Amino acid sequence: MELVGVRVEVPANTPVVILREQTGTQRLLPIVIGTPEASSIHAALEGIESPRPLTHDLLVQILEQLSTTLERIVVTEVREHIFFAELHLVTSGRELVVSCRPSDAIAIAVRTGSPIFATEGLLLQAGQHPVEIAEEHDEEAIIDEFRDFLDDLDPDDFKGE
Repeated sequence: MELVGVRVEVPANTPVVILREQTGTQRLLPIVIGTPEASSIHAALEGIESPRPLTHDLLVQILEQLSTTLERIVVTEVREHIFFAELHLVTSGRELVVSCRPSDAIAIAVRTGSPIFATEGLLLQAGQHPVEIAEEHDEEAIIDEFRDFLDDLDPDDFKGE
């Protein structure tokens, strides 16, 4: 998967991270995340460094000190609108899998340059084809344009002459 970015959905001001399949139909996987995690992912993407390590930076430093490598992250499933992910780690020749939130996994993967994957089952369940997303945004654009039109209306425009 490719991390497309983080954006805020309106009107709820909800942060969403968007992943895109790199092969095939290039399905998109939008995942609603928390504001702190969205800020962390955005900061890592932009190369913004904090004067002191923030939580995800600290975890990366701990992994480095323990000679542990994040081989990959896998977004595995969604249950009752809650997404699940796994960190696939290698330490002292052993492979470890740790369950976590996708937002935390992505924030760490961005910092370590680790690949991001999603299971086929998840993509079948929650993946969206780019055309579906485009159609939604076209509808949103039309609705926004109509709202702007309504906001600019003057009741005097409807008076007969």
